[in-house]
Amino acid sequence: MKMSKCVLAVLFVFMSVAMSAVIAAGAEGKTGQGEKLVHQFWSDIAASNIQAIEKYMAPGFQSIHEDGARDRAAEIELIKGLNIKGYSLSNLKVTKTGPVIVVTYFSSVQETIDGKILSSKPAPRLSAWLKTDKGWQLIIHANLKPLQ
Repeated sequence: MKMSKCVLAVLFVFMSVAMSAVIAAGAEGKTGQGEKLVHQFWSDIAASNIQAIEKYMAPGFQSIHEDGARDRAAEIELIKGLNIKGYSLSNLKVTKTGPVIVVTYFSSVQETIDGKILSSKPAPRLSAWLKTDKGWQLIIHANLKPLQ
């Protein structure tokens, strides 16, 4: 009897460790996917690859900036007018709930908007993606960088 309890206890511990490893591996994949999506978005912005952005920016996309909210069309127009010389991303935090990945991060961007060179001091951002039949679609973006 004691031997079977020991075997069951060892089996339980083994199964718990194995399940933890499987869950952690899945979380890493989701984290990696979120980071990949954000890096691709910024790469496309810097390269002025508007066609790529239009493919994955959802029809109901919304953004918020210091100067107000934008829909998909207004955000694309804004991106078209950006003049980015370089950028870096840091402190990426990724969560996934169902078909949605949310990424918060800081970006340091050397950019000119409406002829004004903005500070390259890191500023907080948020981007969210929805898994659809067409692949991952960007549904929201928040830019908390002051326009001064």
